Amino acid sequence: MTAARALIRDVISDTPVMHSRVLSETVGGPVFMKCENLQRTGSFKVRGAYSRIARLSDAERARGVVAASAGNHAQGVAFAAGRLGCAATVVMPAGAPLPKVLATRGYGADVILHGTCVEDAVAEALAFAERTGAVFIHPYDHPDVVAGQGTLGFEIIEQCPQVRTVVVPVGGGGLAAGVTVAIKGLDPAIEVVGVQAEAVAPYPGSLAAGHPVSVQASPTMADGIAVSRPGDIPFGILSGYAGRVVTVSEESLSRGLVLCLERAKQVVEPAGAAGVAALLEHARDFVPPVVVVLSGGNIDPLLLSKLLRHGLTAAGRYLAFRCRLPDHPGSLAKLLADLADLGANVLEVGHERLAPRLHVDEVEVVLQVETRGPEHCGEVIGALRAAGYSLAFA
Repeated sequence: MTAARALIRDVISDTPVMHSRVLSETVGGPVFMKCENLQRTGSFKVRGAYSRIARLSDAERARGVVAASAGNHAQGVAFAAGRLGCAATVVMPAGAPLPKVLATRGYGADVILHGTCVEDAVAEALAFAERTGAVFIHPYDHPDVVAGQGTLGFEIIEQCPQVRTVVVPVGGGGLAAGVTVAIKGLDPAIEVVGVQAEAVAPYPGSLAAGHPVSVQASPTMADGIAVSRPGDIPFGILSGYAGRVVTVSEESLSRGLVLCLERAKQVVEPAGAAGVAALLEHARDFVPPVVVVLSGGNIDPLLLSKLLRHGLTAAGRYLAFRCRLPDHPGSLAKLLADLADLGANVLEVGHERLAPRLHVDEVEVVLQVETRGPEHCGEVIGALRAAGYSLAFA
């Protein structure tokens, strides 16, 4: 791992560590953010990708490399291969976000769009490697990749030597495993805690079972860590160190993303905000000082707008509901006036008259309303119901 750091030192950025007052108040002690969202290519993935490709032989690099990814690993491999003068091909799902596809091509890789999911892309990448002799670059399950990701641990100790707990998002486990090895080698008393989205969380069950166990993946906004089976190498490391992995809800992920943007001024993808989500959901489970890794910031602006709305709803600052009204002049105007009197800002109004569920003299309006927090949100709902309005929530 020390060799990996020397190898990538002139290639990556030493990303900053920022103090977070709001998270410090939440946890009850100092909390710092390690901003890998500001890393070259927008995530920590470039560390492992460069370490892996740089350690190939000249003959192997001459054959080129191939990878499969929906985003961050793709960009890391494309950038690293370009720096090392190596041809790169990246297979991405056909539905991969356009900004990530364009960024990967912009770093010099050939992009093949194939299949509907990352598993389809991996199968095609392996077939491509078999046909062409290109070297497959795994996103997490290779010693050189783990070593490269682990260089992040050295930086954390140097920038925040007083740290007692490091919180790391976990997908396949390469980052958490590498950081664990680096940090435990410097100070065994520091705890490294992994975080997974509860919708796709194979690590807690795998650690309990003593071997990697696959889970059935459910939809999650944290697609960057949505890996249904731990990597063999990362799992061996984390289980050997008796690592701890917690899970977080979709609501906590969206709240974490909003907090990063609004309070820390950091654009972070949902997977990158998983550590922040863990501090919000399990505030007293971490011994401060805490360093939480913001692992990536590559997010489609269209997706960001949806997630921000989701996060604002979770934070009680955005309210969407349906309300049936008598279909006569002044009904909607009265509802809007009542909302104004309650201090709620109406963002959008939809009108529905023809739905089969409505009586002939009824109309249903769909409102999206801005509120000032959970208490105000509750006050608005309570006051409207007290006034006789029938509300329904999707």
